[in-house]
Amino acid sequence: MSIGLPLEAALSPRRLAQRRVLSARPAAALAARLLKRPRPDIVAAAVERWQIAPASRSEVRRARALPEQYERIAGAEFASVDQVVRHFRGGFEAEHDATTAYRLKDALLHDGILYAGGGARHLRRRSSAFPIALAPHEEARMALFESWVGNRWFGNWLSDDCLTYSLAEGLGAPFTTRELKGHVPAYEHAMDMRPRRGTSAFFRELVLFDDAAHNENKRLRAEAMRRRLAGPSARRHPGVFLLRGGSGDARILLNEGAVSEHLAQRRGFTVLDPSSATLAEIVDACGGAEVVAGVEGSHLVHGLVTMPPGACAFVIQPPLRAVSALKLLTDRQGQDYAMVVGEGTQDAFTADINEIERTLDLL
Repeated sequence: MSIGLPLEAALSPRRLAQRRVLSARPAAALAARLLKRPRPDIVAAAVERWQIAPASRSEVRRARALPEQYERIAGAEFASVDQVVRHFRGGFEAEHDATTAYRLKDALLHDGILYAGGGARHLRRRSSAFPIALAPHEEARMALFESWVGNRWFGNWLSDDCLTYSLAEGLGAPFTTRELKGHVPAYEHAMDMRPRRGTSAFFRELVLFDDAAHNENKRLRAEAMRRRLAGPSARRHPGVFLLRGGSGDARILLNEGAVSEHLAQRRGFTVLDPSSATLAEIVDACGGAEVVAGVEGSHLVHGLVTMPPGACAFVIQPPLRAVSALKLLTDRQGQDYAMVVGEGTQDAFTADINEIERTLDLL
C-alpha cells in the first residue's frame, strides 16, 4: 500500500505565489487510522515549548446542599458518581497544572484537524472524508486559542477559550475556526476580540496552548474578563434565574416555569431567557446578581463569568446526569456553589420548590 506524503515541497513558484498549499497529510492520517497506528498529539511536533504560568493549588469548597441530595445522584457525566460527589462535598485542595505554550512549524489545518510532523489534534467533528487539503498559506505567526470542548459546548468557549485568547493575542495573530453565530459576535465585540477565521490553513508558524488547568493565572484572567463585561458598578440585586427550556442537549426541568415564577415572587429574582436576550440584557441581569440559578448547562456560564465575586451559583442537577463542571469555575474564582438534585430521568425531571427554598436559606 502506497501512502502519499505531504506535497508542500513540490509546489511550483506559481502556486506559492497564489498562497495556496496542497497537502496529502489527511490521506496519510487516514491510512494510519485504518492500519490502527495511533498518532501522537500535535504538541509532540513542537519546536519550542515554554511555561506561561506556574502550577498552583486552590481550595475545593463544599457545595451548599441539603444532606439528602447526594444520595439522589444516580448517574453522572464526564466523571464517575463518586468523583462528582467528592467534588460537591469539597473540603480538600486541588492541584492545577501550569499553563504551557507550544510553537509549531509548517502546521496544516484541514476539516477540523491540525497536523504537524507526525502528530494530529482534532478541534471539531469532521465534515468530510476527502483526504487532500488545499489550504491558504499563512505567512504571519498565528496563535490558535480554541479547544475541542470549547467548540462542542458554548459554556467552555466562554469560560475557557475566551481566556486563552488573551494569551494568543500576545504571541501571534489569534486564529479560530469558530463561526460567528449566537452570542459569539456580541462577546467578541465587548471584549475587543478580533481573531482571524478560517476552516483550513497552512501555518508557517503556529502557537498552541495547554490552558485547561484552573490555575491562579487563569483566575486573574477570568476576573479581568468579568470586570470588562460587567463594569465597575453593576446594579446589585437578589438573583437571576436563567431559563434553559429545551435548548441544548435534552435536559428539561418540567416545572421550570413554576420554579422561576416562585423565585421571582418570593425572592425577587429576575427571570431571563438568555437564548433570546441580548448580551447587554444578560450582563445587566447577571453582573450584580447575588445568586445565578438555573438548570445545569452552558447557558449558566453567561451568569458565572459576569456575577460579582461574592455571588453564588445555584444549580439544579438532573438525577441521572450530575455534572460538577460549573463548580470548577466557582472554585476557581473563590465563589459559592449550591445545588438541588431533581427527580425523574436524565431528559425530563422536576425540582422540589421547598428544597430550593431550604437550600437558598443556607446561603
